[in-house]
Amino acid sequence: MALRIYGNRVLKTLSGQETRPTAARVREAVFNIWQGSIAGCQWLDLCAGNGVMGAEALCRGAQYVVGIEQSALACRTIRANWQLVSQPDQRHVVWQREVLTCLPRLRGQQFDHIYLDPPYHSDLYDPLLAAIIRYDLLAPEGELVAEHDHHWRPEEIPGLWLCRQKTYGRTNLSFFQRSQLLPPQYPNGQIESLKSDCPNPIVHEPVSPYPLS
Repeated sequence: MALRIYGNRVLKTLSGQETRPTAARVREAVFNIWQGSIAGCQWLDLCAGNGVMGAEALCRGAQYVVGIEQSALACRTIRANWQLVSQPDQRHVVWQREVLTCLPRLRGQQFDHIYLDPPYHSDLYDPLLAAIIRYDLLAPEGELVAEHDHHWRPEEIPGLWLCRQKTYGRTNLSFFQRSQLLPPQYPNGQIESLKSDCPNPIVHEPVSPYPLS
């Protein structure tokens, strides 16, 4: 199977729903919201699936992209896709690991954007958000987004502020910033909640200072 992304680039995808790729209109919405901060950013893709979001980030100028995915077959697909779309001055690495056990290895690194997309019916959302804060993975002015359906409702996570929520069909996006950065346009933790109808590689794996054994 193939999937077309930003710049008319075509990626490989896996069949079935185990590694469900983020829908095109949802991808477009995320990158429209973050459009001023992708170039040169550090991007973390958790439960990366086919790696479509990381590939989009590379196409739009992200400097460094890290993907974590448990499926070996998916990881091979991600590496091939990221190798295809990346430029020589961009770095990317894919780690085949269970995501919660892998996050401690990232301690000491910070990311400007984190995309979190576990299986919708999993119980990974709250533990992953808590781990991101515990290991200080979100840059001070960074932002993360969790893709989910109606089965998960964001709870209060110490250290994170739910700054906006958007809905595209059956897909929900919940955006978080570090809670100490509450901006004045959202007094008292007010949340922007909008419904949208918008249409629509080994050579690049740097040696990590946090080796996985």
